[in-house]
Amino acid sequence: MTGQHATYTPAAIWFTAPEPQSHSLLEICTRDMAGLLCGTKRKKQVSDLREEGKNAINSPLQPSSIDIHPEDTMLEENAERSMIDPTSKEDPKFKELLRVLIDWINNELEEDRIIVKDLEEDLYDGQVLQKLFEKLSGCKLNIAEVTQSEIGQKQKLLTVLEAVNELLRPNGWCIEWSVDSIHCKNLISIVYLLVGLAMHFQAPIRLPEHVSVQLVVVKKREGLLQSSHVTKELTTTTEMMLGRFERDAFDTLLDHAPDKLSVVKKSLITFVNKHLNKLNLEVTELETQFADGVYLVLLMGLLEDYFVPLHNFFLTPESFEQKVLNVSFAFELMQDGGLKKPKARPEDVVNLNLKSTLRVLYNLFTNYKNAE
Repeated sequence: MTGQHATYTPAAIWFTAPEPQSHSLLEICTRDMAGLLCGTKRKKQVSDLREEGKNAINSPLQPSSIDIHPEDTMLEENAERSMIDPTSKEDPKFKELLRVLIDWINNELEEDRIIVKDLEEDLYDGQVLQKLFEKLSGCKLNIAEVTQSEIGQKQKLLTVLEAVNELLRPNGWCIEWSVDSIHCKNLISIVYLLVGLAMHFQAPIRLPEHVSVQLVVVKKREGLLQSSHVTKELTTTTEMMLGRFERDAFDTLLDHAPDKLSVVKKSLITFVNKHLNKLNLEVTELETQFADGVYLVLLMGLLEDYFVPLHNFFLTPESFEQKVLNVSFAFELMQDGGLKKPKARPEDVVNLNLKSTLRVLYNLFTNYKNAE
């Protein structure tokens, strides 16, 4: 026999057995068909795993689609993974929070010529976090500057996070991050960490308040994937995150009579205009017109009955820093007048935080309401 031809279905494989024949045609057919079956079985297993993951995550209550990676479905028994729901990623407040944090890091590390574009990709190895912590704390960490290996990166992260946790934990911060979660590029852990640092070091930024995200949590139970949705609150109010304000009458007013806020604002506007009108100045919007500190400085001079030299502050401030200096100077004048140091931060007033501005003005009102 000079040759044999065989056609395999469905693969349509053309096989020509030359002479002399070292193996029987039956053996070759059996071997090749077994390989085809094994390959098909492996593909079906991967396909089934992916389909299982999609079915577990997609539900009638959650129409948005979620990208499933092989590692999200090939979980060990009782293991779980979490990912941000796609709708949360598109939430304007969440995107604003990421933008504010990125801009803050870039401003802090400008001298080091470090530019962060993506929190997950740029912070996971600990290099940027090390530089940021050293800049904020003024403490040099005893770790290698550059590490390429995974072990080296995790060791750097461990050192940085130990230093961070030592600062934040005594102030009541819940530690929502770990070496593994940061190194695995868990965006929620990274954001929690950055918010904690920003609040602890009183960063001159305004974080959007009440930012929450939906997480899809996938767990494996008895070989089946189960999904659930969990809400994570990333920010509350600035005051609550700072955790350094004692409650006062102003807090009580806002908590128990929020409907009277407009009445309070009108009373404060009447109070400040009673004095600023002496300089032919008038206020109609409290949160914006006091944000640069100029009216606040002039108001303190009028309340204490002295002239504030114009060279002591910026009469027409242009930069954020100049506005902060103006508000800080006004706070110094308040303390010189016998008032306690304001609980609000100058940066919050400059950032148009209405509650902080009202708190400052309310304090002036209670102390100078009878002043002529």
